[in-house]
Amino acid sequence: MSRAEVVVDLNAVRHNVALLVDRAAGAESMAVVKADGYGHGAVPIARAALSAGATWLGSCTLAEGLALREAGITAPILSWLDTPDVDLSAAVPAGIDVGVSSVEELGRLSGARVHLKVDTGLNRNGCPPELWPDLVRAAAASDNEVYAVWSHLACADEPGHPAIDLQAKRFTDAYDIAVSAGLNPRRHLANSAATLTRPDLHFDLVRLGIAMYGLNPLPSNENLRPAMTFRAKVASVKRIPAGESVSYGQTWTAPHDTTLALVTAGYADGVPRLLSNRMSVLINDHRHPIRGRVCMDQIVIDCGDTPVSPGDDVTLFGPGTHGEPTATEWAETIGTIDYEIVTGMYRPRVTRRYVGE
Repeated sequence: MSRAEVVVDLNAVRHNVALLVDRAAGAESMAVVKADGYGHGAVPIARAALSAGATWLGSCTLAEGLALREAGITAPILSWLDTPDVDLSAAVPAGIDVGVSSVEELGRLSGARVHLKVDTGLNRNGCPPELWPDLVRAAAASDNEVYAVWSHLACADEPGHPAIDLQAKRFTDAYDIAVSAGLNPRRHLANSAATLTRPDLHFDLVRLGIAMYGLNPLPSNENLRPAMTFRAKVASVKRIPAGESVSYGQTWTAPHDTTLALVTAGYADGVPRLLSNRMSVLINDHRHPIRGRVCMDQIVIDCGDTPVSPGDDVTLFGPGTHGEPTATEWAETIGTIDYEIVTGMYRPRVTRRYVGE
């Protein structure tokens, strides 16, 4: 093992995908592997998801989609967000579908298969409703194949939020306009949360995102298995007397004699500095707190009188099945989301290892 590593359990991914595919019965399932598979590795995750029943793959950029093709993956792929200077024509020979949100974007494509995206209330990507009739008319008159109409929910992770039904109505209205323009598109709207809670919004295709990686977007228990574990090593051990302080700024002072373990992971490796004095790790089946500030390359752990040795394994976060912290626990501690924690683990110094291949 290197100084720090991410271990990805592909069996957990398959379990999660199979569960979500089952919940989406009647609709196809797109495994979203953008941002290098949410930090888990796009190609291995894509293969695991397809083996578990997913039928599509989703990428943010065309380059991400092309990388999947270069790895030999032949499943349908949708890419949906590139800058205006990107040459989208490469999508056609690669057989990659393109998300289109404007007449201008449509004009950059010829002979492509496109998914027209309408903004139903997220107010991010997507065609504004007032421009939607122009987009569908232009698409109907173009030499591109309109495969689907789609949108993105803003509050699906809050079941019962009124925005969900409002967006669903706007989506249906947009679909009806597309049909009136002579199109016969498929529909996709549901993300992970809506796949689990809103079968009425599954339509023809659901998009499996964070839940595929075992992180639950909902307050209810959904039997998902987190796929990522973050591990490091104890580099050295020292005993300090009461009154000695730890790390930059000396923000923690030992109230009694204690043993400190130096661990080979810091904020350059994905440990947020905001976790300083606020997190713990698992060493030899015991949780021990971090003391002092998270540094670029290392953290210091207070092991008290518990035996610890150089070379001991350290679990910074994992599924939680052995008492270790979870990515969700990290996120809640510093006021963010677990998506950010795992996606941020794509780091040059952190090796990635797969189990369950």
